[in-house]
Amino acid sequence: MPAADTPSIATVTGAPTSFGLLDQIVKAYDVRGTVPEQLNAKVAHALGVGFAEYVKTAQVVVARDMRPSGPELADAFIEGVVSCGVDVIDIGLASTDLLYFASGSLDLPGMVLTASHNPAGYNGMKFCHTGARPIGIESGLAAIRHTAHQVLTGGRVGGGSVLRGRRQRRELLEPFVDHVLGFIDPTALVPMRVVADTANGMGGLVVPAVFERLEMIELEVMYGELDGTFPNHPADPLQPANQRDLQARVVSGGFDLGLAFDGDADRVFVVDEKGHGLSGSATTALLAAAILRTEPGATVLHNLICSRAVPETIREHGGIPLRTKVGHSYIKKVMADTGAVFGGEHSAHYYFAKNYRADSGLIASLILLEELSRVARPLSEVRRSVERYAASGEINTQVDDVLAVIDGVAEEFAEFHQDRLDGLTVDCGSWWFNLRASNTEPLLRLNLEAVDRDQCDLRVAELLALITQC
Repeated sequence: MPAADTPSIATVTGAPTSFGLLDQIVKAYDVRGTVPEQLNAKVAHALGVGFAEYVKTAQVVVARDMRPSGPELADAFIEGVVSCGVDVIDIGLASTDLLYFASGSLDLPGMVLTASHNPAGYNGMKFCHTGARPIGIESGLAAIRHTAHQVLTGGRVGGGSVLRGRRQRRELLEPFVDHVLGFIDPTALVPMRVVADTANGMGGLVVPAVFERLEMIELEVMYGELDGTFPNHPADPLQPANQRDLQARVVSGGFDLGLAFDGDADRVFVVDEKGHGLSGSATTALLAAAILRTEPGATVLHNLICSRAVPETIREHGGIPLRTKVGHSYIKKVMADTGAVFGGEHSAHYYFAKNYRADSGLIASLILLEELSRVARPLSEVRRSVERYAASGEINTQVDDVLAVIDGVAEEFAEFHQDRLDGLTVDCGSWWFNLRASNTEPLLRLNLEAVDRDQCDLRVAELLALITQC
C-alpha cells in the first residue's frame, strides 16, 4: 500500500480543482487519449513519476501493446519511473493479462501501455498495485494524476531522486503460458478446430503461444500480425460489425468455435459453429456453470447489466450469485472481499480468483473448450440453456443532465422495485432495465431485458421516449 505521505483522495480532488490536459485522459479505471495531442512523451514521463511516487516500491513492471506510439511512450514513462530511483522490469510487448500475471507472480505494481479496443490514434495506460490489484480513480489514479500535474506545471522536476533506478528486460511469455494452461486439464480436451480473430492486437502474440501446447486443438489465426494501425478492422469485438469476418470464417472453414479478442487481448467474444455470436452474459453463465462443478457452493460475481439468466444459472449449479457495479476495479475488490471464485461482465471481461482476481480472455477460452469437450455437444446446442431472455444491448443517449434524467425516470417507475447500486436499476417483473451515466461523456446508457423480443422492443421505445421528455 502507499506510504502515509501519499496524497489522499481528499487532497488530490481538492485544490487544484482542474488538472488541465490530465482531466481529459485520466478516466475512472485507466488513462486513455489521442497521440500526441493528449498523450505524448512529456505526459507519459510525468505519469511515470506519478506512478513511482504513488507505489513507493523498489521495483515496478512495465509492458506495452503493439501501437506505433508505444516505444516512445514506454521509454518516456520508464524514464519518469527510474528518475525516482525505482527499478523497472520491462517485459516488452504483452497482453494486459500477461501484465497482470507479471504483477501477480512477481508481486510488483505494474503498468501496461495500451488503449485496448480504441482506434489507432489512441494510446493509454492501465495500472495495478502489487498482486495485480486494481488502480482506479478512487484507489491511486487520482494521486498519480496529482503528481503528474505537478511535474507538467513545473511544481516538481522529474522524480528528484539522487540515485536513478535501473531498467532491465525480462521475458515472461512462457511462464504466462504455463499459468494459463494450469486452469484446465489439457488431456481432457477432444479434437476441435478453432479460429481466433486477434484483430492485429496482442492476441497475435499470446493466443498461438498457448494453443500450440494443446495437442487436440487445431488453431487458425486471423489477422495475427501485430499492427497497431489495425489494417483489417477495429480491435473492438463488442461491436457486431467487427465480428463479421470471424463469423464468416467459422462457417466457411467448418470450425467448432470462433474467438474474437480485443486489442489488448484481455477480453474475448465467442462465436458458435454456426457463425452466431454469444453475448458476454451467455458466456459468463457457461463459464460459471463449468467452474462451479469444481468449486461447489462458491460465490460468483456478475455485474448488474448481465442477463437474469446468469444468476439463475449460478443458483442452478449450486453457487451463490452476487451483483456488482460495472467495472473491473469494483469487481476485483468485491472478489477479494467475498472470496468469490469467478466474475463476469456483459462486456466480456471474465475474472478468476486464481488469476490474481484479474480478467483473461485466454483463460476463459480454455475453460470453455474444456466444457465443450466434457458435454460432447456443439456450442449452438449448449448455449440454449443460458439464453432465456431478449436483451436490448447497450443504447446510448446524449442528454444535458444525466442525473436529472435518471431521477425523472425513477419517479415515473416509483411503484416498482429500484436500487441505485450503479445508476438506476428497476425491476418490473417480466422485464427490467438499468440506466447508468457514462464515465467520460454526457451519455446515458440503457440496458433492458424482457421475456421476449416484442416486449423488449416495446419497452425500449417507451424508455427512450421517456428519456427525451425528462
